[in-house]
Amino acid sequence: MAETQTFDNFIADLDENSAENTKLGSALKAIADGAIRLEAVISSPGGSAQADIVGENTDGDQQKALDVEAHEIFLGTLKDSSIGIIASEEAELPISMNNGGQLAMAIDPLDGSSNIETNAPIGTIFSILPVDASNLESSFYRSGDEVIAAGFVAYGPRTQLYVTVGSGTQIFMLDRASGQFVMHQKNVQIPSDTREFAINASNFRHWQAPVRRYIDDCLEGEEGVRGKNFNMRWIASLVADASRIFARGGNFLYPDDRREGYEDGRLRLVYEAVPIAMLVEQAGGSASTGRSRILDLVPGDIHQRTPFVFGSNNEVAVVERLYNAPTSEEVSPLFSERGLFRA
Repeated sequence: MAETQTFDNFIADLDENSAENTKLGSALKAIADGAIRLEAVISSPGGSAQADIVGENTDGDQQKALDVEAHEIFLGTLKDSSIGIIASEEAELPISMNNGGQLAMAIDPLDGSSNIETNAPIGTIFSILPVDASNLESSFYRSGDEVIAAGFVAYGPRTQLYVTVGSGTQIFMLDRASGQFVMHQKNVQIPSDTREFAINASNFRHWQAPVRRYIDDCLEGEEGVRGKNFNMRWIASLVADASRIFARGGNFLYPDDRREGYEDGRLRLVYEAVPIAMLVEQAGGSASTGRSRILDLVPGDIHQRTPFVFGSNNEVAVVERLYNAPTSEEVSPLFSERGLFRA
C-alpha cells in the first residue's frame, strides 16, 4: 500500500534543490503550523468567548475575539519563516516581519467569523508573493498572476488545507491523531457544469440587473431558458462555499450592489478573492468580478474590495455574458412583477 503523503512531504518535494522553493516551503509550513494551533483553539471546550465582539477592524467590520487570536497565532508561526511582510485583514497597514525575508503574505486569519457561535465552517485564507525589496508594501500591488502560492484552511467537521503552488490544487486533511496534514485529494478538478448556485438572496432588491436576470433564469428551472433545475446554497462563509464548489461544482456570487458600501463589492481583493481565484483556476474553474478576470486586477489598496463570482466555468461565463449584454440595464420580469418569493 502506498505511503500517505503528508504536507511536510509535499513541501519537501517542491524542489529540494531550489532555494526559492525552500523559502516558499518555510512559509507554507508556518501556515500549516498556525492552522493546527488555531484548530485546537476553535475546538476547545473553553472557547465560549470566541464570538465576543472586541472592536472593529480597519474597515469597520465587527472584530471578534477569535479574529484577534487567529491574527496573533499566525504572526507567531510566521515570525521565523521566509515572510518579510504581511498584509492582514486585522491590521490597517502591512506588518514588517523578518528582515531580509524574500516573500510577502496576504492573509485573512479568520474568514466567516459571523459563524463562530453557530459551529458552521470558518477558515483562513492566504496568498504568497515575491517581496519588492525596494518598497515592501508595494509587494501587494501586483496582479494575481504574480502570486506564487495560495490556499485556505476550512475548520469544520474535517479541517482541510487547500493549496496551490501554480501546478494544480491539492487538498490535505488534518489527521488529529498524528497532528499532521495528510493528502486527501490531488489535482482536484471543478466540474464545468453545475446545478447549484450560492448567493445571499435576501439582497435581491439591491442587485444590479445582470444578477437579477441570472437568478431569474436559474429559478425558472427546466421550463426556462436554462433548461435545468438549480439548487441554492449559502453558508455566509467564503471558505465553506468554496469547499463545496471544489467538492461538487457550483457558482458563488457576491456581487456589487446598490447599497452604500457595496458599490465595489464586499469581499477583499488581496487576501480573499485573489487566493480563492488562483485555487479555482488551478482546479479548472473560473473566477471573475462578473465583468473581468479576478487575477488580472492590480489592487490600489491592501483592503480594496471587489465583486466576486467563481466556480464552474460555464456558469461564470453565463454571468459574464449577462453583464456584457447590451440590455443589461433592463429589470427582469420576475423581479419587477412578483419578486423572488411572491407568486
